[in-house]
Amino acid sequence: MLSAVGSFEFETHPVGGSSIDSHGTALTDETLAACRGADAVLLGAVGGPKWDTTDPDAPRPEQGLLGLRKGLGLFANLRPIRLSPALVDASPLKREIVEGTSMLMVRELTGGIYFGEKRREPTWASDLCLYTVEEVERIARVAFNSARTRVTSVDKPNVLETGRLWREVVTRVGAAEFPDVELEHQLVDSAAMKLLVDPRHFDVVVTENMFGDILSDEAAMLTGSLGMLPSASLGDGSGPGLFEPSHGSAPDIAGRGIANPLATVLSAAMLLRNGLGLEAEAAAIEEAVDAALETGLRTPDLGGSATTDEATRAVLQQLA
Repeated sequence: MLSAVGSFEFETHPVGGSSIDSHGTALTDETLAACRGADAVLLGAVGGPKWDTTDPDAPRPEQGLLGLRKGLGLFANLRPIRLSPALVDASPLKREIVEGTSMLMVRELTGGIYFGEKRREPTWASDLCLYTVEEVERIARVAFNSARTRVTSVDKPNVLETGRLWREVVTRVGAAEFPDVELEHQLVDSAAMKLLVDPRHFDVVVTENMFGDILSDEAAMLTGSLGMLPSASLGDGSGPGLFEPSHGSAPDIAGRGIANPLATVLSAAMLLRNGLGLEAEAAAIEEAVDAALETGLRTPDLGGSATTDEATRAVLQQLA
């Protein structure tokens, strides 16, 4: 797909399950070094039941992804939720609710419960949720800089001390640095409900790591399928960004050739725009996806029968 819009050099390196099989670890030093030396990184899904385990000392595929985010200094995950006009009726929600939905989910990536200290004893377990002021400040700035009209900050200050810190810092950053952008706060449970009853209300949603993981997957279903959702993970601009589909590896359909490739295709478009600064090329891919969908392209997750190869060829045909 990328080769259809420009000339690029590609390298392939293992991460996740394939790296565990080959090297006994989900992320090798060699793969991390190669990613650091690249202009951008396009990542495939990393997991599968083969590597599922409850042994805390055993390597897990997800450690490869988390290691890449940390090793590349990536702290902001951007997930655009845009409903293609051709897929309005593929959404599980009514047309009058979802039509015109276009929002950006901004998820903090390096703090919170994912990276906090983890303890396990015979009769109990704990995961520390930790955030610093600096971590909240920098993700808030990403959200405000991305907003057209409104930033919705999602937290849980009625229960969590990290939620109270989050709300205080986001409020301060908004008032001091972005006075022309409207800021609203929503509890995570309220936001989860509002995504289903009034998704057009949202412009930019910013939230912490765990809440962002859950809410962005929920929001993805507004588009008809998780197979339509791309993402970008970005840092301070000093190194490469990481671009990946938001879905998992779908082991239940592995080898059948029916997986929806469009989230990966759209992630490649984000790579062009956010990673390489190639706006025209990114727009061309996105327009080709919309055009292919308008012709009736539907993979099984969208209620059709197109194979992975057929979907890919349909987009390439529109590009041509």
